Amino acid sequence: MLRSLAETSFSVLCYNVAGLPALLSSGDPATYSVEMGIRISNWDVVNVQEDFNYHAYIYSENTHEYRTATSGGVPFGSGLNTLSHYPFSNITDLERTKWSDCSTFDSADCLTPKGFTFIEIQLDDGVTIDLYNLHADAGTTAADETARASNLAQLSEYIAANSADNAVIVMGDTNTRYTRSDDTILEFVEGLSLTDGWVEYVRNGVPPTKGADAIVCDENNMTNTCEVVDKILFRGNNYITLTLENWNNENAAFLDADGAMLSDHPPISSIFSWSLNSAIHLSNAVGGPHGDQFTDVASAAAGQTVTSITINAGDRVDGVSLAVSAPTAKTFAHGGTGGTANTLTLNAGEYITAMEAHWGQKNSQTRIFYLKFTTSSGRSTTATMLAVKIGDVIEFDPLSVSSGDGSSSQAGRPLTTGRVVDISLMEEGGDGQCMVRVSPYEPPQMLDLQRTYFKVLPS
Repeated sequence: MLRSLAETSFSVLCYNVAGLPALLSSGDPATYSVEMGIRISNWDVVNVQEDFNYHAYIYSENTHEYRTATSGGVPFGSGLNTLSHYPFSNITDLERTKWSDCSTFDSADCLTPKGFTFIEIQLDDGVTIDLYNLHADAGTTAADETARASNLAQLSEYIAANSADNAVIVMGDTNTRYTRSDDTILEFVEGLSLTDGWVEYVRNGVPPTKGADAIVCDENNMTNTCEVVDKILFRGNNYITLTLENWNNENAAFLDADGAMLSDHPPISSIFSWSLNSAIHLSNAVGGPHGDQFTDVASAAAGQTVTSITINAGDRVDGVSLAVSAPTAKTFAHGGTGGTANTLTLNAGEYITAMEAHWGQKNSQTRIFYLKFTTSSGRSTTATMLAVKIGDVIEFDPLSVSSGDGSSSQAGRPLTTGRVVDISLMEEGGDGQCMVRVSPYEPPQMLDLQRTYFKVLPS
């Protein structure tokens, strides 16, 4: 982790660690994997490829706090993993997707379930990046080119469907070159409005020409000007602006004592700074990985006036909708229409200032059981189911909202405290919890910090 970076900057690294079994690997994975794991710790977010049979060595002395679990060695795993000093979002598990097509004509691409992964990285409260890792089909035969084009098309469709309007970083071993006539990396980048860090930083935004000679790296004198098949691609959105501060081929930092490469690929890195649209305030997304994510951030614009907010809920929160009157009347609705609709109509000049959410488990899947929005006038709308168990202490204050530690956010307000001694079973909540109905006049405070989120807009 580059600790000299500003608070609103972060570093990323992409590295094919050549972790195939020694018989198949062109590197020396048993000797080098521990050392690679140590050295990659210096970057904030790392995507690795070919992390197969020496995964335990990579992780053994690595210091990243957040790391994805192996999917297995050859021939069971994809070899794709992410290591981060930033937390993973609680609403996304690592999603692994196998390529629909592969080619056996070169590099034994069908030997393992190569593909791509998706996970969300949380830089700050409400500031997240959709991170993709990939390892595309290798080789240059016609069958390889066809399979690789199919790989990129499959990933493009997934990003368009699952990360529409989100800030995105894609980094991995694409096995592509801009100079190859049949490679589709340029179409992939342009189709998703991505920027290639190498093209932007080293080539002033001008990609190499299709059909031109390959810009091959000299292993004994590797510079940033040569093209590698590993790529770092990125885009911001209406809320987050990502600015590329640096792109670098890190080969020199990953050599052994004799000057040999630790892997058959050089790692590449970038440093990004980020800034936020001051007209928009986003909370974290809350809940879990068992539903479809959504965002209306692309539709957020200055001058919009919220007229009402509706929560549909019964035993659980079923849906939320927000009505906007200006500059164009529109309703943003997500989820279902079941349960009872609880609508709060806002007065002139009134706006939403705080959100509180609690979630639990229903049939082993995450559900939102309590949701509350509070306005600048102190009025609120709630859905009032919550996970509790006998022995829990409930604190509530009908005159104020909770702070992040379970205390009152307004000094001088009396808190009422009670310990749960008897409950009526409403829903299984998991972890020995049950779902009980709580009076809307007594909104619960912090019962489970791991399943609670609270945010107040800055004044």
